[in-house]
Amino acid sequence: MNKNYIAEYEDRSVSVTARVAGAVGRGLVAGLLGTAAMTVAQMIEMKLSGRGSSDTPYQAVKKVFGIKAESDEDKETITNFTHFAYGTAWGVPRALLAEFGATGVAGTLAHFGAVWGTEITVLPSMDVEEPITTWKPKAISEDALMHGIYATATGLVADALTKSSR
Repeated sequence: MNKNYIAEYEDRSVSVTARVAGAVGRGLVAGLLGTAAMTVAQMIEMKLSGRGSSDTPYQAVKKVFGIKAESDEDKETITNFTHFAYGTAWGVPRALLAEFGATGVAGTLAHFGAVWGTEITVLPSMDVEEPITTWKPKAISEDALMHGIYATATGLVADALTKSSR
């Protein structure tokens, strides 16, 4: 952290608790908008490639919570809800990074690493996704791109909301 940021932090009359609470709210907004951006990008990619949608979010929820869809429509609803809830929640750490000084590229790269790193380690450990070591290079690049779009959009919103709150 630079000296100016530390001095600004020490001079602020707002408590750390209030700053964290504000960052949580900003993070939820940023995560929701980042998830929307990623979803639009995925829809475009699926349209261009002819690829169908993934049910990995449904498989994870089924495994963790024992929720079983009664129809394909229910499965799609659970998948979409899970995708948006998960992406929205991941906006919180990004806004916390912004609140406490990690903005711009540094904050976005840290966030991207956490989000994508979690996907490529946790989902295979749950047996709902193949390990990344078995993926083709094109699949890795497409997945990284989609998560990069998410992290970038979330970061831009988190940084802008954090800056406007000061």
